Amino acid sequence: MVKSSSPSKFSFNRIVLKFLDYVERIGNKLPHPATIFALLAVIVAILSCIAAMLDFSAIHPISKEIIKVSNLLSGDGIRWIYTNVINNFVEFPPLGYVLVVMIGIGVAEGSGLFNIMIRALVLGAPQKLLTGSIVLAGILSHIASEAGYVILIPLGALIFNAVGRHPMAGLAAAFCGVSGAFGASFLIGADEQIIAGLSTPAAQILHPDMIINPAVNFYFMFFSAIFIIVAGTWVTEKIVEPRLGKYTGTAPPIAIDQLKPLEKKGLKWALLSLLFVIAVLAITIIPENGLLRNPEDGSILRSPFFDGIIIGIVLFFIFPGLVYGIIVGTIKNDRDTIKHISRSIADLSGYIVLVFFAAQFVYFFKHSNLGIILAINGADWLQSINLTGIPLIVAFVLLCAFINLFMGSASAKWAIMAPIFIPMFMLLGYHPGLTQAAFRIGDSVTNIITPMMSYFALIVTFSQKYDEKYGIGTIISTMLPYSIVFTIGWLIILVIWILLGLPVGPDGPLYLK
Repeated sequence: MVKSSSPSKFSFNRIVLKFLDYVERIGNKLPHPATIFALLAVIVAILSCIAAMLDFSAIHPISKEIIKVSNLLSGDGIRWIYTNVINNFVEFPPLGYVLVVMIGIGVAEGSGLFNIMIRALVLGAPQKLLTGSIVLAGILSHIASEAGYVILIPLGALIFNAVGRHPMAGLAAAFCGVSGAFGASFLIGADEQIIAGLSTPAAQILHPDMIINPAVNFYFMFFSAIFIIVAGTWVTEKIVEPRLGKYTGTAPPIAIDQLKPLEKKGLKWALLSLLFVIAVLAITIIPENGLLRNPEDGSILRSPFFDGIIIGIVLFFIFPGLVYGIIVGTIKNDRDTIKHISRSIADLSGYIVLVFFAAQFVYFFKHSNLGIILAINGADWLQSINLTGIPLIVAFVLLCAFINLFMGSASAKWAIMAPIFIPMFMLLGYHPGLTQAAFRIGDSVTNIITPMMSYFALIVTFSQKYDEKYGIGTIISTMLPYSIVFTIGWLIILVIWILLGLPVGPDGPLYLK
């Protein structure tokens, strides 16, 4: 355990460690997430039967029709389950998005482009901007799936150790950017596709034609990324690093290799190829008669460009990855390309299993009508106790942050929460984009202090390279200041955003018309 500079801090850390030990014991008793979704699907079926017998219903606020529960254990319900299991899985929106985008990510990651980009960003920053650059690199790594965890976090510790600063401070700065800032970004990546893909069917419970585009939170995410860089840098340099003190561990500073001429050449041509892809896509969307604009009204938001933006993201990865790999020699022929893609897809095997059961739960819940009935009655109850407006949004963020302590996967949580809270908040007048933005905050701020986060054990392993005594308590006590500052600061930003009435992104107003 890292020694604190004062008894008060030491006592506070002990309280935190005891709490986390309790959370860890509970978390370790939970079954696999796939099993949880399978059990939830069974529970939904049982609840639908009970609710149907109790004549559980609600009046639709728009059509005024009476909505009754569809009993999944009736004859019709069992026939529906038997004939729709495969469709539920195949038509689950996040599945296709992830599989397709991983084709591009596989090429870029396998060629070594991600690694060299992160190294170039961090190594090229002035010493005064080193901490902020690492936090920034962590935010940018969101588009690279797990690359930030396995590349940037150990690299952050390595760089800090090399320049004479405490390696745990570098690890913490990278960790806060990669994981604690998961809901902040300067770019639209695969995660935005997944979250929006889950928000769309939830919104369609009330509005069948509503589509939530992946950029619906972009304005808020962009500003949040700036906040995270400033806050993450301040916490690292003013709280974490002073508390850690001078590093006295056994790991000697390692000289960081500068970019080789061939790597610089590959990076330059990869950047040029990326600019070429951007230029080509711009030609299809910027001109008034652009090929990927809406052919009926010429709009951009409701256009083939955004409907198929996942393909644009894939192109962003594939072309630079191919160019870089060919120049540096990591891609010599088409077989190398397919090998990189195959490895990327192979890493998704666990995710595909999880999605199968998650899809059953989501569509069981939707078909049963439990979601819309709970949403209507829940909204009425919230109105009756006057918990609306900003207090409601803040409470929702804190709820998401609490649930995140026990369930790490963002898509898994949102698959459960979206069908309930999006319709509920829509009935209170809030656009799904605002609900989604609030969820992204809560889903981010506690990532860095929960052992349930899938990469937490890996972070502990990285830290033990610098001191074998470091453990879960060390990581928690080091990362807790980030979690507290991010939560408070992000909530203040969200409240101000709502008071100013600013849209959270393109086609993302705060309120429904």
